[in-house]
Amino acid sequence: MTHFNKLLIILSIILCFSSCENKKTTSIQSFTELDLKRGDLLLCGDPNFGDVSFALSCRYDLRETFNLGLSLMHSFEYAEAEKAFVSVLDQDPECLMAYWGTAMSILNHPLSFKQNSKSLERGEKLLKVAQTLTPNNEREKDYIDAVTVYFNDWQNLDTKTRKLNYESKMEELYNKYPGDVETAVFYSLAVLATADLNDKSYIKQKKSGQILEKLFETNPNHPGIAHYIIHNYDSPELAHLALNTARKYAVIAPASAHAQHMPSHIFTRLGLWNESINSNIDSANSAVCYAESVNPNANWVSEIHALDYLVYAYLQMGDNVRAQSEMNKMIEIKEVFPSDHFASAYALIAVPSRLAIENKNWQLATELELPKTNLDWDKAPWPKAMLHFSRALGFTNTGNSSKAQKELDILINLRDRLNEAKNSYESGQVTIQIESIKGWIEYSKGNTEKAIEYMKLASKLESETSKAAVTPGEIIPAEELLADLYMLTGKHKEALKSYELNLKGRPFRFNGLYGAAKAAQKLDNNELAAYYFEKLIKVSEDVNSSRPELLEAKDFLANNSISKNV
Repeated sequence: MTHFNKLLIILSIILCFSSCENKKTTSIQSFTELDLKRGDLLLCGDPNFGDVSFALSCRYDLRETFNLGLSLMHSFEYAEAEKAFVSVLDQDPECLMAYWGTAMSILNHPLSFKQNSKSLERGEKLLKVAQTLTPNNEREKDYIDAVTVYFNDWQNLDTKTRKLNYESKMEELYNKYPGDVETAVFYSLAVLATADLNDKSYIKQKKSGQILEKLFETNPNHPGIAHYIIHNYDSPELAHLALNTARKYAVIAPASAHAQHMPSHIFTRLGLWNESINSNIDSANSAVCYAESVNPNANWVSEIHALDYLVYAYLQMGDNVRAQSEMNKMIEIKEVFPSDHFASAYALIAVPSRLAIENKNWQLATELELPKTNLDWDKAPWPKAMLHFSRALGFTNTGNSSKAQKELDILINLRDRLNEAKNSYESGQVTIQIESIKGWIEYSKGNTEKAIEYMKLASKLESETSKAAVTPGEIIPAEELLADLYMLTGKHKEALKSYELNLKGRPFRFNGLYGAAKAAQKLDNNELAAYYFEKLIKVSEDVNSSRPELLEAKDFLANNSISKNV
């Protein structure tokens, strides 16, 4: 090699090094200019979020912080997870997997129907910085490529399409890295995120759940595995598969408000009201603790979400006093954070609606109004629909069909908006409400057969869809509402059948038990009536309730000494 050639090689190395360093400096500068969450992690109580271990090529002394961020992410504690990952990046700006973790935290709630445009924009910018760095290994590149799928062309692609694209990419990684626990966990979550809530065969939930159940055998303290098993089996048909896991999850991540709450999804499906209450009291307390550190003048969405489940459980035990006590707390809520979270909007309307409808306080239902908070209600058509549905039911039951019709017109308009936004699940839920109100308007006009026809359609539509994770249950199940209509029209045999069908999917509902008992009583089946009245008393045995249904049940049993072994 000539002396001249050696000089060329040396010069090219110097130029390359200079270029790479400039590129690296530009990347680091771009990263520091992004709007990312920083600061001390705000954790309440025992700072334990379970055990995860993710092999990294970043600085060894930062792995504990990275794993904490991963644990927080698995319990949907996204704000603190983002701060943990950004802390890693601030100390090691070339840690590519910390870019991945930050982007996944920014994405926030992969199970949501839609994602925030500001978050998508932040994630997109962050990943552009990450893509200027050189991966240390192929897996790092694969992970960055996978999360980028979620953010690619987000301005033009809807959430469902991007979820499907991400699931396909994660399936590639799942097959490529068969022994990697985190890859399997995130793939299972991607499968769940694309599940069709109108698919009552639960194909994707079962597929995802089977992956996780195998992992849970060897990773019993992993927060994500336990958490996502609960989400997969959050339905009447599958809930029994997650009961043991539900009872373990809160212990795995005691510092997470969401982890304290999630078991109640299963408890609610199985009618285990006391366990649901304890779960949500713990969750709400943890959420309040967190809010006091972040924004003491506001209420965190996790508290509000827990209160919805809490009130639902109280009502199923006939405990109006404690349900109203939680309602009083919600009345005082003026500011919510994050202000665009769907679960807050849902719960703030659901709770007062439940209190009115579950107690058949029709006058109160007609007086329901939008909560006075900082939420933009124009961006919450489904929660708004629940309000107008409840008001319409109130008007039909107080003899004002014209006002009920006005509420129905609003429901139809809200459903049309959801259809325009291609939100098929939420529009389907509003359609169920529309058909129900059509039925009750017809009943209020004396058109009994037409009323039943509409209600049967509403019940059929509801039976063909699954419950979204945002809610413990409908404001009132269509099947139960159909049974109520049958009772009012003297069709007691049909009413009993509908009440019993409803109780199969929603066990130990207070009004379901009472309705079934009354229908049996009307059919002169006192033995069956006693069976349901006993169940009603049993479900409320820990409550000093003044519900008249309980007094009626006790009187019936006192005056009918018969065998109740049905």
